[in-house]
Amino acid sequence: MKKLLIFALLVLPAVLLTVDSGSRLMAHATEDELDEELDVEVESDDASVTQTDEAETDDEPETTKSPDADTFLLFTRPLHSSGSQLELPAGYPVEFLVGFANKGSDDFIVETVEASFRYPMDFNYYIQNFSAIPYNREIKPGHEATVSYSFLPSESFAGRPFGLNIALNYRDASGNQFSEAVFNETVSITEVDEGLDGETFFLYVFLAAVVVLLLVLGQQFLGSYGKRKRSPAVRKTVETGTTNTKDVDYDWIPAETLKKIQNSPKGGKVSPKQSPRQRKAKRAAGSDE
Repeated sequence: MKKLLIFALLVLPAVLLTVDSGSRLMAHATEDELDEELDVEVESDDASVTQTDEAETDDEPETTKSPDADTFLLFTRPLHSSGSQLELPAGYPVEFLVGFANKGSDDFIVETVEASFRYPMDFNYYIQNFSAIPYNREIKPGHEATVSYSFLPSESFAGRPFGLNIALNYRDASGNQFSEAVFNETVSITEVDEGLDGETFFLYVFLAAVVVLLLVLGQQFLGSYGKRKRSPAVRKTVETGTTNTKDVDYDWIPAETLKKIQNSPKGGKVSPKQSPRQRKAKRAAGSDE
C-alpha cells in the first residue's frame, strides 16, 4: 500500500507536467494560426486600399500640353483683370474666349472646350460639370484661332467660393491627344441685387401714402388757420343822436313851445348844445305865462 502511494506521488506530478506542456503547445499553435490569419486579412485590406487609390488617381484627368501650341484666355463677361480673384454673378451667363496659336510644323485640331466647378480645397472633387462644346477646328502651322464658350452659374451657389477649371482639348496631325487647363483658379460666386423686390416696393408705396396724407393734413390746417385770421372784427355799435328833425315826434311838446321853436331865428331847429334841463325850464316858463 505504501509502495502504491509512493508510486502515485512520483508519477502524478510528471503526468500533470506533461499535460500542461501539451496544452501550452496547443495554445501557442492556435495563437500562431490566428496571427497568421490576421496578417493575411490586413495585407488584403492594404492591397484593396492601394488599389482604390490607384483607381482614383487613374480617374483624374491628366493635364497635358503640346510644346508646339500656345493657349490664351480672355473673359469678356464679366471682365477680369489679372492678379485679382474672379467674381462671377450668380444667375448670369459667363462668357470667355480661348485662343490657340500653332507654332509648330504640323496641323492641330481644336476639338472641345469644357468647364467645371471643383471643390476649392481639393480640385479633384467635382461639384458641377458644364457641357463640352465641340469645335473641331483645324489650325495650320503659324496660324491662330479663337473659340468662345459660355456657362451659367446657378443662383444656389451665391456667396460661396469654387474652383473653376477650363480645359481645352486638341490633337495634332499624328493623333496625339492633349488636354490643357487654360484656367484653374478659385473664383467667388456673388449675388447680384438688381431691381425692386416685393417688400421694398410696398415699403416705398407705404411711405408715399404717408407723405401724401401729411401734405393733405398740412393743407387743411393752413387753410383753417388763414380763415381765422381773415375773419372781420366785430364792430361796436355806437348810438348817436337823431340828426334828422323829420323823424322826431313833437306830439308830446306843448303847442306854445312848438310855436316858439318855429319862431326862433334858427328856423325851428333845436340846438344840439341845449341840454334837456334848459328845455324843461323853458317849458315851465311858457306854461306860467
